[in-house]
Amino acid sequence: MKTVFNVLLGLISCLLIYICYASVMGPINFDKEKKNRDKEVVARLIDIRKAQQEYRMLNKQQYTASFDTLIDFVKNGKIPFVAKEGVLSDKQLEDGMTERKAMALINKAKKTNNWRDVEKAGLMNFKRDTMWVSVLDTLFNRNYPADSMRYVPYGGGAQFEMGTRNDSTASGAPIYLLEVKTPYSVYLNGLDPQEIINLIDVQQKLNRYPGLMMGSLDTPNNNAGNWE
Repeated sequence: MKTVFNVLLGLISCLLIYICYASVMGPINFDKEKKNRDKEVVARLIDIRKAQQEYRMLNKQQYTASFDTLIDFVKNGKIPFVAKEGVLSDKQLEDGMTERKAMALINKAKKTNNWRDVEKAGLMNFKRDTMWVSVLDTLFNRNYPADSMRYVPYGGGAQFEMGTRNDSTASGAPIYLLEVKTPYSVYLNGLDPQEIINLIDVQQKLNRYPGLMMGSLDTPNNNAGNWE
């Protein structure tokens, strides 16, 4: 009987030790895995931001709310790249020369075949040529999985929530807003449910979005991420 009691006591002691260990290591392991997942989700959000900024430059400053449109732009679109040769000297800048004025003189000379003003301005070695280059090769790389841009890492097929809003200031100036986000409940799915609940509760009490978000449909913020 005494042996059985000792065995039971030993098992209970082991169980208590395990419970204490789990209570300490559980939150530590959760935070470690959360940081790993945060990193991958943030990287995807930054890729979306880069693509949207270039898309906007070619579409009257407006973003797109469609991942189909954005992904097609990344895979098949082209953006301008200015190849530069030569720079304006301090003397030229002091005399009021700008790159726009320099190119106007050069373009005029090309049309008239009269290079006298270009020579006089010291611009014979000044060139600015615009080339159109692949979005995929320029912003990312040829092997970048553009089709995966819409999906939240660890989200089990869930897509980012992406929206746009076009508005104007009181003076009538246009404002173009973009917001891309995903909640903790999506990309932390599979981790300790209570830790996720606690995390969401803290963010809600602080009046913050309970997840990772880039940009805002409420306030212009230059597409900053809430992790920055």
